[in-house]
Amino acid sequence: MSTTPYRFAEGTAVVTGAAGGIGENVAYGLAVRGSNLVLIDRDGDRLDTVAATVRGRHPGVSVSTLVVDLADRDALDAAATTILAEHPRITLLVNNAGVALGGDFSRLTLEEFDWVMAVNFHAPVRLTHHLLPALTAQPGGHLVNVSSLFGLIAPPGQSAYCASKFGIRGFSEVLRTELAETGTGVTTVHPGGIKTRIATDARVGVNIPADEAEQGKRDFAKLLTFPADKAAELIIDGIEHRRARVLIGMSAKIPDVLARLFPANSVKVFSRLVGAAGKAQKAAKNKLPVGADR
Repeated sequence: MSTTPYRFAEGTAVVTGAAGGIGENVAYGLAVRGSNLVLIDRDGDRLDTVAATVRGRHPGVSVSTLVVDLADRDALDAAATTILAEHPRITLLVNNAGVALGGDFSRLTLEEFDWVMAVNFHAPVRLTHHLLPALTAQPGGHLVNVSSLFGLIAPPGQSAYCASKFGIRGFSEVLRTELAETGTGVTTVHPGGIKTRIATDARVGVNIPADEAEQGKRDFAKLLTFPADKAAELIIDGIEHRRARVLIGMSAKIPDVLARLFPANSVKVFSRLVGAAGKAQKAAKNKLPVGADR
């Protein structure tokens, strides 16, 4: 990997999932540093709002938008062709867009599983393949693939999401070695519980009862506490310094350690730690001894 700091103002950055959450804030942070932007999302209205905000704050920055459903391969391929034709000097690709799906594997349909893989894994792979010649045309390019806490550990009920995020992690680690001689850096990002719309927008398997699905979404949302703007700044710092990995939040850093120490039982150990922490927090709130039950 290149050891030269990434130069934000010398090229164009492509960011997927840019209409909200981490992607939106990455776009803002890159614009501050002078990067021209190509922003991609399936939500055209929100994407237009983000683009308008960037233009208003940074009139000297070029901002283009593409409304694309990343699960649609033809639409993605067409978007890549447009990007290469209109923005030949691409120096940064941030594959941030992602979707979530809850439900035990035995109750998911193959179509639901494939949808997650299409957006979270196949789309970044295809977009990277299309844009790689531009990224590597000269030394100094950089690629960011956003994996997850669930690209470190694999809890039950997240088979599709974990498969996609472990996959993008492995893909990134291979490219990091393969692209080193070109001077192109690769960063894998493992966010913990980032406060975004992913819980609200998450799908639940059609075979999952409605009450179970809603409870799952509520439980998921409780984990999302780390501010998206701070997460974006950590990612941008990782880009600038060519970091191989960026772990965001203790909810990612602790599982990373556990996965190394207890490769076969990391989820069980993590669940116990989370349970103990939750019980301690509840006890403190109710002024009870940690070991007490009400």
